[in-house]
Amino acid sequence: MPNILSIVLTVFILTSCSTSGSLETIAPEQNVSIPEYKIGAGDQLYINVWKNQDLSLNMLVRPDGKISVPLVGDIHAVGLPAETLAAQLNERLKKFIRDPEVTVIVTSPISAEFLTRVRITGAVNAPQSTQHRQGMTVLDLLLQAGSLTPFADGDGAILYRKTDDGVKRYSVELDHIIKQGDISTNYELRPSDILIVPESLF
Repeated sequence: MPNILSIVLTVFILTSCSTSGSLETIAPEQNVSIPEYKIGAGDQLYINVWKNQDLSLNMLVRPDGKISVPLVGDIHAVGLPAETLAAQLNERLKKFIRDPEVTVIVTSPISAEFLTRVRITGAVNAPQSTQHRQGMTVLDLLLQAGSLTPFADGDGAILYRKTDDGVKRYSVELDHIIKQGDISTNYELRPSDILIVPESLF
């Protein structure tokens, strides 16, 4: 686990060097929409072709991003939502089957595990990487990590968030959240967020 955290933090921090050096603030969000899942290499899929059991099967997405489907052959799957892949398979199978109805289900989203986790490290009792849950907040993550150590600078915590514009940094005042009940920086988390808690200089 520590090695994974180190790699993730290195990537985020190096990336953030190209973004603005100033911290930003965001309003706590009532609802955070989770991006539509896209198929990744290593994912296990179940493809069901209605009334055609011979074509309904489980398959693994290969490292090259493709799957091999009877009659269709190789088709690119990585980066596509399951519904899009189903639509493409449906279109190709029309050459061989009358009115095909294809459903694609991601039964084991192996590639998603890394991207759908949130991480907390630094001056907390149990640094960790944990699965993101809908509605999860900074405080939820902190409590799961066993709260702050006696040497933590809680109000100096920083939340790193990857966005389309690069990695953003947000100031989080953990001491205010815990001791004063001030939840203005108790942000709702998004998948792949990283919370770093520094140690106090005094």
